[in-house]
Parts: sequence; structure tokens; C-alpha cells
Amino acid sequence: MADRSTKVVYAALIGNILVAVSKFGAAFLSGSSAMLTEAIHSSADTTNQILLLIGTRRSRTRADASHGFGYGMEVYFWTFVIAVIVLLAGGVASIWQGVIQIGSPEAIRSPLVSLGVLVLSALFEGSSLAVGYREYKRLVRGRKYHGKPVSMWRFIKLSKDPNLYESLLEDSAALIGIGFAAVGIVANVYLHALWADGAASIAIGLLLIADSLVIAQATRSLIAGESVAPPVLADIRRRLKADPPLPSISEIKTLHLGPRTIIVALTLARESAPSKMDLEQGLRQIEERVRSVDPRIKFVYFGFE
Repeated sequence: MADRSTKVVYAALIGNILVAVSKFGAAFLSGSSAMLTEAIHSSADTTNQILLLIGTRRSRTRADASHGFGYGMEVYFWTFVIAVIVLLAGGVASIWQGVIQIGSPEAIRSPLVSLGVLVLSALFEGSSLAVGYREYKRLVRGRKYHGKPVSMWRFIKLSKDPNLYESLLEDSAALIGIGFAAVGIVANVYLHALWADGAASIAIGLLLIADSLVIAQATRSLIAGESVAPPVLADIRRRLKADPPLPSISEIKTLHLGPRTIIVALTLARESAPSKMDLEQGLRQIEERVRSVDPRIKFVYFGFE
């Protein structure tokens, strides 16, 4: 059964397929460079969603002898592939298309068809973004970061689930790209600025590259081994300090092994548990408290200083 973040990907995939087909048709009828670039943009987004689903499926493979903690980090690899290959290539292709159009500018045919498709595309993309936005709001409800509500941009930087942060970035970029394309078409047709169509293609290409860099940076950090988000770590510390008192903990280290798996390693002061019985009981209580903070915490390990 698909989890909430995977449903966000499916919603984005369906929207992007419909949008890409519509934009290619409008580009053929109008000859608009910006519309063709937007079609490339939506095609790249469609490919991204498919790769995300592949990564998510592979990340759920059961642990085995070669991957004792499972394959959760597979999804990070596929997200990095999306950022470096798909989005970056789409951005370069879009810029190249815009440069060609500026070199040989032409008036756009059937502008109302193109603008109508852009309006429908905005509705599709907006609906997809709304699904991801609702999930983001659900996850951050009641949480604070440095005493303030968690903004969407901060959430994207802190999130460990590429299914969600990648879809939020893509859908936001898609809506901005639609705006660029609309401006280029209007300026080309009604202001007779023939270069504007190509300029819009270049702007969309730069937007795709910027999207690629943000996703690559976020995912690179996760592949390198990133700890839990600060609000989750704060919840762990708060839970461990609750009554009754437990053996003294001098250090807490965490690691994400994928969006749904967290390892917590705790360093304890040995003298804080004077007897073996007290120590064993204390460790059980610590593990129970830590696991109660977040269902993604699958492994809790202890060390002594």
C-alpha cells in the first residue's frame, strides 16, 4: 500500500503526463519555442516521477546479508540521478532551444491555443502542488524550528523524503515556468517582441538548472549520511529527560538510512547505572522512549564512555 509521500508522487505523475501531452500539441500548432520548452520541462518532470517510484520500490527491498539495514538509501541515489541527469539535461536543452529561437525569431501561430493549454497546465500543476502542500502542512503541524513555524522552504531543506521535497520543488518550478512561457507568448504576439519567446525558453531552462542544483545539494547531503531534522532530535532529547530519570546520556547520534529508517546511537556514562539489573532496565526504558518519538526509528544502539 502506498504511503502518503508516494501518493504525492503519483498525483504529480498523472498531472505531468496530461500537461506534457497538451504542451507538445500546442507547441506543434503554434511553433512557440517557450511552449516546446515547457513540454520538455513537463517531460522531464514525468521522467522524474517514474524514477522516484522506481527508487521508492527498490528502497523497500528487505534487508539481506549484503545490506543488513535494508536498501532505504536507494531512493536517494535515484533522486540524485534525477537532479544531475534529467533536470540538468532538460535545462540545457531548453536554453539551447531559446538561443536558436532568438537567433531566428518568428511570430507565434495560434497564441490562444497555447495560452489555453498553459491555463489548463497551471490547474493540473496547482492541483498536484496542493496535494504535496497538504502533506507538508500535516507533517509540520505543531512543530517549531528555532521557535518559529516551519516554512515550506525550510521543510524542503530539512526533509529526508525525496518523494515529497522533490515533488514540491518540481511543482513550484512548473508553475513559475508556466508564467514565464505565458509572458513570452503574450510579448511575442501582442507586443511584437519576437525575441521574447526565445527569452522565455532560456528563463525556463535556467529555472530547471536551479531546481536541479537545489535537489542535488539536498540529496548529496542525505547520501553522505545526514542526521535527523533538528525538531526530531529535540523531541528525542525531551523524551529522554522525562520522569522517571534514566542512566545519564552524554551523546546522541542519529543517521537516516532512507526516508523511513532512522538509527539512533546513544553514549551513556557507565557509572550512572550502579548494578547490572539497573543498567538492563534503564536501557530498555531508554529504547522504549526513543522509539516512541518517531515510528521511523528502527534501531537503537548503546555505547559507554
